[in-house]
This record gives sequence, structure tokens and C-alpha cells, in this order.
Amino acid sequence: MVQAYRAETGTGGAGPQRSGSRLRDLRERLARDRGIWRRGIVLSCCSVLLTLVMVFHSRIPNTIGNLGSLSETFLPWFAVFIPLLLILGLVRRSATALIALLLPIVVWFNLFGGLLTDKSGSGGDLTVATHNVNADNPDPIATAEQVAGSGADVVALQELPAGQVAAYEKALAGTFRYHSVQGTVGLWSKYRLSDTRPVDLKMGWVRAMRTTVATPEGPLAVYVAHLPSVRVKLHAGFTANQRDQSADALGKAIAHEPLARVALLGDLNGTMNDRALNAVTSQMRSTQGAAGDGFGFSWPASFPMARIDQIMVKGVEPMSSWTLPATGSDHLPIAARVKL
Repeated sequence: MVQAYRAETGTGGAGPQRSGSRLRDLRERLARDRGIWRRGIVLSCCSVLLTLVMVFHSRIPNTIGNLGSLSETFLPWFAVFIPLLLILGLVRRSATALIALLLPIVVWFNLFGGLLTDKSGSGGDLTVATHNVNADNPDPIATAEQVAGSGADVVALQELPAGQVAAYEKALAGTFRYHSVQGTVGLWSKYRLSDTRPVDLKMGWVRAMRTTVATPEGPLAVYVAHLPSVRVKLHAGFTANQRDQSADALGKAIAHEPLARVALLGDLNGTMNDRALNAVTSQMRSTQGAAGDGFGFSWPASFPMARIDQIMVKGVEPMSSWTLPATGSDHLPIAARVKL
């Protein structure tokens, strides 16, 4: 009777046999459906093309609309094509397309997988922050107070309108004893400043400065910079030539800095992947890349897609890096803790 019950319900020894039968049926269907390898050739080519763009992004020329810099600015977002190709490969039932998709997956994780982990640590001697406050900020006082409340020892602000400088100075005076404003950028510090001067970005007006911060652990050269904005235009492509020239000028100034410990705070209007910023990025470390948690995108504040605001250091050890809550600006403020 028990044997009859097992036979009727398919339990007992029928389980392994049924599983083996299913596997044989699957192998037979795959053998009969030879199109599973022929279908999806176009999708496979798309996966290969995506892989080549990510591997050889530095070889994409900038001679035509700065296409290379544009692709490098949003390089991490090339990952959005991977699930799309996966869905299409499944719909097409193409083994070739699905296998080819492994190529861009491996390359993307090789390029950006390290940013998916939390590399922040404890300790550090100095907390620095930087924020493009936006010239059209509707509430500069609230923005200044919010940044001051971050606990930073040194704060750099960019895009300071002349008519609002006094408001920022008043709001930050209670937290920071020392400050200097040069053109449209400024630095507020709990420690004494000296040897402060503007830095020429070849723009015709001041958008960068350099100063020495007398930290308890010794002097630190701090640069504050706001490189020219970039635009994407249909008739001109990625208009970044002025930004590129200013980046070269900033890199030259930092290269001639006599102090061994240097920090750069500012809106560079470019990411660490953008080869146009090589004059700067080749000699300094990004705190986000070295000690951040995630990509740390800072712009636009409503839906951050790129980290164009940077805290970079030389001769200093990054310990942690993070983004701060949104203010009235279209950028997110960012902060870092460093060991001098």
C-alpha cells in the first residue's frame, strides 16, 4: 500500500529520477535548439563594444567635441547598459549574448568595484570640507550654518557672489576665527592662515587661491579652486577647453608648491577619470577613492550623477571621506578626515 501511495504521488525514489529526467530533457532541448548560439549576434557585438569603450576610454579622442572627456565623466554609468543587455539576451534566448555579457561585467568591476566597498577608517588629525554654494543660493546663511555644523576644521566655499560674501562671513564667524576670500572663492579655518594669495587660472578673474593653514600638526598648504564650467552642446559637443586650460594652470601651481603637505578643495567641474585633469590628478590623491564609501557623487544635488567636487591631498593620508546633506545649492558639500 505504501509503495502504491508513493507511485501515485511521485515521492520517494521518483524524486532523483525526475530531476535526472528534467536535466536530460533540458540538454535535449538545447541540442535541438541550435539557434541558441546563432541568435543574439548583434547583442554580443554590443557587449564587446561596451567593453572596448570602458577598456580604451583613454584612447577616445578629444579632438571631436571632447568626446573622450565626456565619456570619462560618466564612465561609471556605463553599467546601466549591462542589465539592459541581460534582459534582451534572456528575451532572445541567446547563450552567445549572455556569455558575451560577462566581458563588460568583468571590466566594470575591475574599474569601479573598489568603490563599492567602504574604505573609510577611524582617526585623523584634520577635517576639511568644500562646497560650491551656488551664486543663486536662495538662503546663503542657512547653507553656511549647515556646512559649519559639519564639524570641519577647514571649509572651502566656491561661487561666492560679491553681494553675499558678508552674509557668509557673518554666519561662519562664530565657528571659524580665520578666513580669506579671493575673488569668488574663500577659505574659513579654525587655525591661523598665512601666505594667502590668488592663483591664476588663466581666466581673467580670480577663482582660485592658496594659503597656509597652521594646524597643530604643522603647516598645510591648501588650495581652493573653482574650474570653469563645462557644457554639452549639440553643435559643439563637450565644451571644456577653458576648463582644461585652467586645470593645467592649477596643476602647475601645485607642482611648484614648496610645502610637502598639500590639500586641494574645490569644484573642478570634472571627475577623477577625466584625462583633462591629469595635471592635477597625476600628483594628488582623491580622498574619496582612497578612503570613501561608494562613489560619493556630488552633482546635481537633486540626483547626483558625477563627483565633480573634489578633496585631494599630497603628503597627507586620507582616513575617511563622505558627502554632506543637501543645502540650498545645486551641489552637495563633501568632507574628508585626513592624517597629517
